[in-house]
Amino acid sequence: MPTEHAELTTEQVLRRDIPWETYMTTKLITGTGLQLLRRYDNRSESHRAALLDDDGPAYVRVFVSILRDIFKEETVEYVLALIDEMLTANPKRARLFHDKSLASEDTYEPFLRLLWKGNWFIQEKSCKILSMIVSARSKNQGGVKANGEASNSKTQLTTIDYVLKGLVEWLCAQLKNPSHPSRGIPTAITCLATLLKEPVARSLFIQADGVKLLIPLISPASTQQSIQLLYETCLCVWLLSYYEPAIEYLATSRTLQRLIEVVKGSTKEKVVRVVILTLRNLLPKGTFGAQMVELGLPQIVQSLKAQAWSDEDLLEALNQLEDGLKANIKKMSSFDKYKQEVLLGHLDWSPMHKDPIFWRENITKFEENDFQILRVLITILDTSGDPRALAVACFDLSQFIQYHPAGRVIVTDLKAKERVMKLMNHENPEVTKNALLCIQRLFLGAKYASFLQA
Repeated sequence: MPTEHAELTTEQVLRRDIPWETYMTTKLITGTGLQLLRRYDNRSESHRAALLDDDGPAYVRVFVSILRDIFKEETVEYVLALIDEMLTANPKRARLFHDKSLASEDTYEPFLRLLWKGNWFIQEKSCKILSMIVSARSKNQGGVKANGEASNSKTQLTTIDYVLKGLVEWLCAQLKNPSHPSRGIPTAITCLATLLKEPVARSLFIQADGVKLLIPLISPASTQQSIQLLYETCLCVWLLSYYEPAIEYLATSRTLQRLIEVVKGSTKEKVVRVVILTLRNLLPKGTFGAQMVELGLPQIVQSLKAQAWSDEDLLEALNQLEDGLKANIKKMSSFDKYKQEVLLGHLDWSPMHKDPIFWRENITKFEENDFQILRVLITILDTSGDPRALAVACFDLSQFIQYHPAGRVIVTDLKAKERVMKLMNHENPEVTKNALLCIQRLFLGAKYASFLQA
């Protein structure tokens, strides 16, 4: 990519003088085309607006035919800049490209070709214009699908599918290997945030394996540009959360962890809102609910609810999410609840700690993930400042020693003894009592310890 084109601006391009007469002499544009261009070129915005109101489709035809027939870079850039300016001033003008007098294949083809062939200025403008045209069409057609429509609109549908496929492939290619170091990815994400409103685009994006390209972009952001990119990426994920095949992809990746990380650290209301709406959509699907509870989302939602948000939708979504998470916690098995309590470090004397049936039925589950739960209990002994949590952790270790056939050996191997012994001098009597019980069971074995305790 030639670097001199990298930072071209629309204003610079539009200051150029294009030799339209020469193009007419060489029959690259018609006499009518030349007249239209002369009337339009270098005129004020209000003058151009009046011309487009009167004769919009004719102008679109001229612009598209130039892009189709003329390959000189300066001219292609100039016409793309004209179209971009016209659509930026009034996005509704994208409908002009769907006028009955235009053959749809010819309308899209030049933009699709330029996506892959042009320099960055040409690629960026083609991508933006094509996204606007495609989006305008589907709203325009009111989503005609197979309801016995005329064969003509069937060919239009297949054309639009073909165009969308080309566009989605280009956007995924940008996310993998951007043509422009700083603008390639943001441009692709901005277009996707528009296109993924279309069910067809969602399906094509999944087929192109696009979801995994979004996930690395979901991470806490600080600068204005990175916040906007994060917001638009989360917007794409939100749109995909309405689409079943995409949800399967989201479930098998680290999307959930990343979304929760973002919502925990973000102060930008629009980012928090789109993430909470996404989580609300995902909550009832598959194992998302249980995962959200495990990742500590109930506590995060509580702290978000305590903040002053102005957005009604956000407040409503937070309440719905909170209710849904509570329902999920109710459904969890007693061991899931126990695990949840330990992983979050919120240990309390809930009934299961002292329930012999709980320990007998679940003792082998403590072996999962290389004794993860035991390791966390031991970490709590080291790090918690809460006497209740310390007392319960000591008690649970003593229960493990009592109920697991190799309990003493395992707890000793995990170097718990030194940590528990330290707590025997704790100022809180509940902590010292349970630390002592744990040490007795560790040294004497369950039979003698329970005798001593009695």
